[in-house]
Amino acid sequence: MLHVRSIWNGAISFGLVSIPIKLVNATESRSISFRQIHTEDGGRIRYRKVCELEDREVTQAEIGKAYEDADGSLIPITDEDLASLPLPTAKTIEIVAFVPDDRIDPLQMDAAYYLAASGAPAAKPYTLLREALKRSNKVAIAKFALRGRERLGMLRVVGDAIAMHGLLWPDEVREPEGVAPDAGVTVRDKELDLADALMDTLGEVDLDDLHDEYREAVEEVISAKVAGEAPPEAPEPAKGGKVLDLMAALEKSVRDAKESRGEEPAEEAEEAAEVRRLPARKSARTAPKQPAGRKSTSKKTAAKKTAASAKKTTAKTTSTSTSKSTARSTQAAKKSTTAKSTAKKTPARKTSARKRTA
Repeated sequence: MLHVRSIWNGAISFGLVSIPIKLVNATESRSISFRQIHTEDGGRIRYRKVCELEDREVTQAEIGKAYEDADGSLIPITDEDLASLPLPTAKTIEIVAFVPDDRIDPLQMDAAYYLAASGAPAAKPYTLLREALKRSNKVAIAKFALRGRERLGMLRVVGDAIAMHGLLWPDEVREPEGVAPDAGVTVRDKELDLADALMDTLGEVDLDDLHDEYREAVEEVISAKVAGEAPPEAPEPAKGGKVLDLMAALEKSVRDAKESRGEEPAEEAEEAAEVRRLPARKSARTAPKQPAGRKSTSKKTAAKKTAASAKKTTAKTTSTSTSKSTARSTQAAKKSTTAKSTAKKTPARKTSARKRTA
């Protein structure tokens, strides 16, 4: 951090304690910047600073500041004018209060800076303020002047350093009028439960694992063009159906989140188990009763070959004995019928027939 150029030099005013510091940017932009070119020939498009009165380009050293009045007239303002402002915050970060950090509305958060101790004399008071902030579990609210205007800041401890977040003034934060839906909407408890389940499933994330995928994709395109290769093709977006039911969307989101984590949703597991059991119950209920005396085809299919052979043998024996018995009964019935008809005609023969039969 000591090798980073400071953008402001001054002091922290902590009561009667003054801490010489340097203001250093705590953040940096990693976004890829582009130049404007003429599409027909690839020539650079540049902006030149031209004086309207002399109609010539001027250097940065010749450029100053001015305030444009309501009638369009320009009032020059020099750096000396700004440096001599009757404000204690012109070169001082003046701490005005210490408050809990939850008192700060995140909407007020602006640029972040590190406050670096300037020289050996600043080490002791710098450490004192840092440790006091740690022990109090509070943040310091301060006023300071930077780039031509007075600003509000919040001082907090980051590691072994003191950081300052620029804050917007309360009147610079707009009220959220006309942002929320106008129509009254009722949210059911079941929908809230599913939203809670989705939040729990997604869980937390380590912010250090997040990175700018858009910037990486742009870098790949640039590398491909430099190498004379075709840029990588963008994957086709997944075609999803239009979900109109909020409950269905929440349930699907929970399932997708669990599947992405390699978890099987409990509800689906139960449904799968039920589906596996249903065919067995259905076949047991709807199986038709076999008529007596008929062979069951299902038993033939499920039985072993040896059992099937035994059944066939038994069936043949039973069939043969049954056929013989049936034949005997038929012959006896025929004889009985013949005897009866004969007996009606001649009674004497009936008696003799009975004796012979006995």
